[in-house]
Amino acid sequence: MIRQRLRHLVVPLLSSVGLLVLVTGAGWLVDGGVGAAGGAAGVALVTFSYALSSLAVAWADSVHPKLVMSVGLTAYVTKFLLFGVVMFGVVDTGWGGIRMMAIAMIVATIGWVTAQVWWTFRDHRPQVSTPGD
Repeated sequence: MIRQRLRHLVVPLLSSVGLLVLVTGAGWLVDGGVGAAGGAAGVALVTFSYALSSLAVAWADSVHPKLVMSVGLTAYVTKFLLFGVVMFGVVDTGWGGIRMMAIAMIVATIGWVTAQVWWTFRDHRPQVSTPGD
């Protein structure tokens, strides 16, 4: 049942793989190896957090649809707290890849949301669950 609720994940995950390659390459050109690592880390962090949020919401919907809002909001707040903790933690180290990591996080977020919106408008299957689902 959860798999049916996650069919939207394919397009954003493929988009993230493409962005991972592009941003890692851009990071390499701009800041060398440390920039490539920062770019890859930024895309990976965003991809992981969005995929985890999707899994949490799909699980909540499979248990009871009334849980979706609270689980979704909790996942959203947790995601951005994680982003903040990671960024503040990395800034304090003086690591040279922080700039590309921040840029990659922005690009990956825009890419993920755009891919999900594109999928939503292209998917023509009914979104209403049938009785007994």
